[in-house]
Amino acid sequence: MKFAEIKDLTLVELSAKSRDLRQEMFNLRLQQASAQLEKPARLKTLRKDIAKVETRISALRNQVAK
Repeated sequence: MKFAEIKDLTLVELSAKSRDLRQEMFNLRLQQASAQLEKPARLKTLRKDIAKVETRISALRNQVAK
C-alpha cells in the first residue's frame, strides 16, 4: 500500500482500514503458530501498512487539534 492511497482517506475510513489490517495480522499470526502460513513476508508488509495508516491518523488528529 502506498502512502498516496492513504492520504486521501478520511479519519473514519483510516480507522476502519487500521482495524481490518490488525485483524488480518491476527489471523496470519494464528496461521504462523499452527505452521500453516504460506507467505511469511506478508507479516512484514502488514506491519508497515499499519504503521503508515497510524501515522496518517496521528497527522490528521494533530491538524484538528491545532
